[in-house]
Amino acid sequence: MIEVTLEQIQEWIPCEIDNEYMDQGIQGISIDSRDIKSQNLFIPFKGENVDGHKYVAQALKDGAGASFYQKGMPLDERVDGPIIWVEDTLTALQQLAKAYLEFVNPQVIAVTGSNGKTTTKDMIESVLKPQFKVKKTQGNYNNEIGMPLTILELDLDTEISILEMGMSGFHEIEFLSNLAEPNIAVITNIGESHMQDLGSREGIAKAKSEITVGLQPGGLFIYDGDEPLLEPYVNQLTNVDLISIGKNSTNSLVSQMESINNDGIAFTINEEERFELPILGEHNMKNATIAIAVGKRLNLSYDTIFNNLSKVQLTGMRMQQYHTSDNSLVINDAYNASPTSMKAAIDTLTVMDGRKILVLGDVLELGPDSQIMHEQVGKYLDGKAIDTLFTFGTESQYISNVGKQYVNHVEHFEDKQKLIQTIKTYVQPEDKVLVKGSRGMKLEEVVEVLI
Repeated sequence: MIEVTLEQIQEWIPCEIDNEYMDQGIQGISIDSRDIKSQNLFIPFKGENVDGHKYVAQALKDGAGASFYQKGMPLDERVDGPIIWVEDTLTALQQLAKAYLEFVNPQVIAVTGSNGKTTTKDMIESVLKPQFKVKKTQGNYNNEIGMPLTILELDLDTEISILEMGMSGFHEIEFLSNLAEPNIAVITNIGESHMQDLGSREGIAKAKSEITVGLQPGGLFIYDGDEPLLEPYVNQLTNVDLISIGKNSTNSLVSQMESINNDGIAFTINEEERFELPILGEHNMKNATIAIAVGKRLNLSYDTIFNNLSKVQLTGMRMQQYHTSDNSLVINDAYNASPTSMKAAIDTLTVMDGRKILVLGDVLELGPDSQIMHEQVGKYLDGKAIDTLFTFGTESQYISNVGKQYVNHVEHFEDKQKLIQTIKTYVQPEDKVLVKGSRGMKLEEVVEVLI
């Protein structure tokens, strides 16, 4: 956030500030009193277990330019400095982000989906960054707190803001979309993430489609045209442009895989334009096609897009490759997982040469259908030429129970250290090892040992 005065803050959001502080300047936002930088605006939240207001005095002492303070909360007598009184600190943060976004006025690209949000965001940035001043969501700052913080980090000359939108229930993406009012909205796909909260893939499609609620008139909606669950929501849209992407011939942009190997993928769009990507996985063809569609919307040529996309760098733990000293390849895809993304990972490993070792952990938050969905992953191993399957956790037992029909060597572990000790001695030169599981399983610990 650029430096602004408290007088400007008062013009942007409903609040009360003592007149003596109107000329005080603030720059940047902090929600952690332990990480205060000079002139930061400190945002305290009143949680169930911790009340951030008790850290306001220390934040101001450590150099904060001002602090929000929720009306009705007793003012700590140690507080010495500018206070911005608001009805609710979270609401005020969101109001400030909306006002600041209007002030900077970049084009906004909003991205959601069950899988591939971060990878697609990375690819869009790669396509656009050489030609535009671009700022994207960092890490998983994609919720009602994280997205406002991302917006408030925009520079004044930012031309494009790429905002990732996550959710765990209904109306959460609707809120984020209304806050951001995107020029371009993207749904990568509909999977099974948050099935426990939303009940079905139909529910997930409904929740993800909320991203179009704030889409500006004349804006663009890019979506997975191979997913029939999105059709009812697409058909309701008026006064916006539509681009469907996928393998089906009915899509606006039809992607076809041309080649796939240990180094990456090559594919065509509408049988005309050919693209090469130095990343693994056929599923990334769709993610890349979305980024290409965004580039074309912003008037970049296919040659420019091809050149920019060939230099893409993905956020860590998304098909991240490590070549070990004994020439084995370890693929870290352990940031998160769903049944759909696990199947995509299996496809990625299948086409590689050498001995193929698959390490899978539990997929969490699947609700009452968890066993069935894990068994479906095991069934998907049929005919995939995977040599070894290691599973870890509780639910992944169902993968190995079914998978042992199709994989020669299968072992299940409920102790991660035993898994690590086994796989350390098992991997040989030239092996290909792919590791994937939900974030809570922390399977990057297995990767760290192997590399």
